[in-house]
Amino acid sequence: MKLTILGGGGFRVPLVYGALLTDRAEGRVTEVVLHDLDDSRLYAVARVLNEQAAVVPDAPRVTATTDLDEALRGADFIFSAIRVGGLEGRANDERVALAEGVLGQETVGAGGIAYGLRTVPVAVDIARRVARLAPDAWVINFTNPAGLVTEAMSRHLGDRVIGICDSPVGLGRRIARVLGADPKEAWIDYVGLNHLGWVRGLRVAGRDELPRLLADADLLGSFEEGKLFGVDWLQSLGAIPNEYLHYYYFNREAVRAYQQVEKTRGAFLADQQARFYEEMKRPDAAALTAWDRTRAEREATYMAENRETAGAGEREADDLSGGYEKVALALMRAIARDERTTLILNVRNQGTLSVLDADAVIEVPCLVDANGAHPVTVAPLPDHATGLVCAVKGVEREVLAAAESGSRTTAVKAFALHPLVDSVNVARKLVEGYTDVHPGLAYLR
Repeated sequence: MKLTILGGGGFRVPLVYGALLTDRAEGRVTEVVLHDLDDSRLYAVARVLNEQAAVVPDAPRVTATTDLDEALRGADFIFSAIRVGGLEGRANDERVALAEGVLGQETVGAGGIAYGLRTVPVAVDIARRVARLAPDAWVINFTNPAGLVTEAMSRHLGDRVIGICDSPVGLGRRIARVLGADPKEAWIDYVGLNHLGWVRGLRVAGRDELPRLLADADLLGSFEEGKLFGVDWLQSLGAIPNEYLHYYYFNREAVRAYQQVEKTRGAFLADQQARFYEEMKRPDAAALTAWDRTRAEREATYMAENRETAGAGEREADDLSGGYEKVALALMRAIARDERTTLILNVRNQGTLSVLDADAVIEVPCLVDANGAHPVTVAPLPDHATGLVCAVKGVEREVLAAAESGSRTTAVKAFALHPLVDSVNVARKLVEGYTDVHPGLAYLR
């Protein structure tokens, strides 16, 4: 079985390959094709993968190419993890937004809109090529903003594109762990959009254990989200929000914290990963050791500004291991082998949330089998969550419209309508600022 990884020179690709190495069953991935526009990054990541494979007999064969069409032909699965504009683009997203006093995070608010505007045209081109060159392939999208990009690709691939994210998985795992339950045995009632969802229940053996957690202040304050949001606020919500909702519920504090740091997250990662890729140019460098060291630093500093604002302290050791690669592997297994499972995924709504149309991509538990991912019926969201989901989905639709039409006016509208952008004049300045620094937005006119 052939897996093509788009963004194959990306830093986190060894996580995906490492997950593949744990799969020894019949029907597993036997060939991995890395695609990237930067051949030096491809070379660096291929070195890490080769060291991973050296200790595993019969590891999947790895090849690399800068030819997209070549990479897509014959693929059974296509994993998309591209970053249009690179980490320099992410740093610019942050810088331009913060200069206007609004959030510059890569998937939330102004930064997420800018990232989406330059990514959607590229993702649509990929989707069209997949439809032509590998029509039977399944696309697993991890490219951010994941829900928005998955929806853009679904207009050309239908339900054969499925978005994944590790945030809901990590949240469910932490809740189960603090309740003394096995995460594998728990049913997580999670619903929303990517990076905008809530856990409203966690069932173990048919019993909802979340009320027990919400009623116990000591227990509730003992894990990441309790420290991040505060016990009182979680009890007021009656649910556990995805960590990215901290940007909405504590926006003023988050913006201030981001403005005060020496380096934004994007700038930090750009410098950190540049050192890794530079080190990989030395033939004698220990590739896997260097990658492990860099990854540990990356994970430990994840959302550091938010945790500092909330006084949440350092991340727990169990939260430093990621998880999206495990979701990707479980998804591929379920489809390729009809190993039925339940995963929280980004898929088309199809009536699951009545406030959104059928084609809107949402993030909910899905039953997965050989025919793909099928969203599970969920209870309606409370009004406050419904309002936020509808507002952000409306912004996503304006981003898609701007990317399709090239309309600068529509791009301004997308920024202006976002709950975290507080002025039409600021929206206009954001579009001006982003088009100045991003060549990929030259299509807006």
